Amino acid sequence: MQALIFDCDGVLVDTERDGHRVAFNEAFAELGLETVWSVERYGDLLLTAGGKERMRRHFDETGWPESHPDRDALILAIHKLKTEIFMRLIREGRMPLRSGVARIVDEAIANGIKLAVCSTSNEKAVQAVVDVMLGAERSKHITVFAGDAVAAKKPAPDIYNLAAQTLTLTPGQCMVIEDSNNGLRAAKAAGMHCTVTVSSYTGEEDFSLADKVVADLDAGGVDIAACRAMIG
Repeated sequence: MQALIFDCDGVLVDTERDGHRVAFNEAFAELGLETVWSVERYGDLLLTAGGKERMRRHFDETGWPESHPDRDALILAIHKLKTEIFMRLIREGRMPLRSGVARIVDEAIANGIKLAVCSTSNEKAVQAVVDVMLGAERSKHITVFAGDAVAAKKPAPDIYNLAAQTLTLTPGQCMVIEDSNNGLRAAKAAGMHCTVTVSSYTGEEDFSLADKVVADLDAGGVDIAACRAMIG
């Protein structure tokens, strides 16, 4: 086993429902928009990867705000403000790590296994989650690949291919921890093994491609020894 690679949202922390959705809604309000994403609506929008892409889809489906005729500028303004709000939520400690994450990261460090986070979310936000939630001692061992580092988002394998190339990894000797079908398909398309930790929005998705599916890393007994056994 060469590397343990995490997705961020829904895997390290349950950021989608209680982080990104909340931050989007606060950004909409601060910009004078009447848009409010309910838990159910945001769950539907998560079928589209990437925050900017979700906003475009939402406004395409519900109508664009007439007060902001420049659609590209609006999307960029909302996303910038949303990222600032999201990082404030992180600093406030409102999104604790999911069960088992800190433990398995410590195991990987102790065993000399490379660590990475591969996400389609904004790089600064992902780095903030790693730095604040996992702490400086763990963060220094983790390489983050996120945001616009690649053109094609998950389920395309590009972000995982980039990690493999950058860290000189053999894909078949890597274990990815994901929580969504898009992420699972991306990892598998990159030739990597994948364990799914089901998050609050992904329980009904198809995980038939996964090496293992668990409620969380602790409940599923996922540790470095288990990962090595799955890799073979």
